[in-house]
Amino acid sequence: MTVVGRTWERLTIPGKILAVVIPLGAVLTAGLAVLIALVGGAVVQFLVDNLPLVRFVVAATIVLLMTVPSAFLIIYMEMKVIALMNLRYGPDRVGPFGSALSVVHGLKVLMKEDFTPTSADVPVFTLAPVVVYMSSVMSLLVLPFAPGIFGQDFNIGLLYFFAMGGLTVVGLLMAGWASFNKYSLLGGLRSAAQIVSYEIPLTLSVVGVVLLAGTLSINKIVLGQAGTVLDWYVFRQPLAFVIFFIAVTAEANRTPFDLTEADSEIVAGFATEYSGMRFGFFFFAEYVNVFIASGLTVALFMGGWNAPFNWPWPVTVGLDPGGLGIGLLFLLALGPPLAIVVLGLPFYLLNSQVKFWQALIIGFVLFNLLAVAAVLGLAFVSFDWVVGLLWFMGKTYVFVFTFVWMRGTLPRVRIDQLMGFAWKWLLPASLLNLFVTAGAILVVNR
Repeated sequence: MTVVGRTWERLTIPGKILAVVIPLGAVLTAGLAVLIALVGGAVVQFLVDNLPLVRFVVAATIVLLMTVPSAFLIIYMEMKVIALMNLRYGPDRVGPFGSALSVVHGLKVLMKEDFTPTSADVPVFTLAPVVVYMSSVMSLLVLPFAPGIFGQDFNIGLLYFFAMGGLTVVGLLMAGWASFNKYSLLGGLRSAAQIVSYEIPLTLSVVGVVLLAGTLSINKIVLGQAGTVLDWYVFRQPLAFVIFFIAVTAEANRTPFDLTEADSEIVAGFATEYSGMRFGFFFFAEYVNVFIASGLTVALFMGGWNAPFNWPWPVTVGLDPGGLGIGLLFLLALGPPLAIVVLGLPFYLLNSQVKFWQALIIGFVLFNLLAVAAVLGLAFVSFDWVVGLLWFMGKTYVFVFTFVWMRGTLPRVRIDQLMGFAWKWLLPASLLNLFVTAGAILVVNR
């Protein structure tokens, strides 16, 4: 033990880490191998026999993991776009063009103290942000991103979507009531009144789309808009589109309808007493809801993943790497280094200040960019789901930009204007659209 102790004391810190990690890794690897040998076959058979369950778990995990990067991207987009609208630079220090600043904001929120007020109802206070965040995540489960790329395709997917989205008001009411703060309670009550009011025209506005599509499945609604841009429901239901977009803006608590956290009136509304990670859940849920609202608008009215025009000519890519034989090995071994030298050599020859090793680094970066572009281009012309995903994301972020644009330009309305607009204008307009659509369908079918 004395020799072992002396040897341990003489080791540097990296040496001590390696002395612990290597034996531990070896033991864990051996244990994992034994475990796979004992139960691996049974596990594989169970997964094969329950593929729908496995697909659901994988889809739910992917949906859960994509929410935080989506929120970070929209936060950065909001900071940068509003700064440019105000003739400012915006974030430009952390990461390329300040792109990592939203990640820093997220880490800052997580590092802050998670404080609970003395008089708060602790269980309800703790669960409220979880309810709000999970309602957003569960809504994403039925949103179709591309052909075959969706969590679940329910026959009542649209009904499920509105049911899950309605849970948000439960979480906001829980937060307002449990905080034991008058401003939080006012924010919670405002959220209940606002969401209940705008939920009615929001739901009625899509009934016309449901009548035209003949289904409540969001995936099948998107399939019904295949063809050209003239087949999109935005041209068949223009009034429904306007009503839906206004109502979904209020549902997402975005400007000019962000009365639930109006900082000029009620501090931060339902989130007044929250800090740390629990505030982070509210923060992320708000931006995830922006993406969800934009994605649902695209799926219902803007053709979803469908392109606005038919591709003018068929594209077929036939690659047979096996036909190269042993030449494929030489191509893989010599191709990348040769391409790096060729791409970097002009920078070395045309600029005397660039050293050869710097030119090689430039060539390496350019080679990787070209390789990624080639892979994406090949995937774009080879797989329908890649094309659909790019179209869906492009349309969705156009609407995300619109939400950011409205926040940078429109003033917040008063609470009485908010409520009056829902009941006096949107509700009658949505009923009128429903009756006109139903009558038109009856006339056409005759």
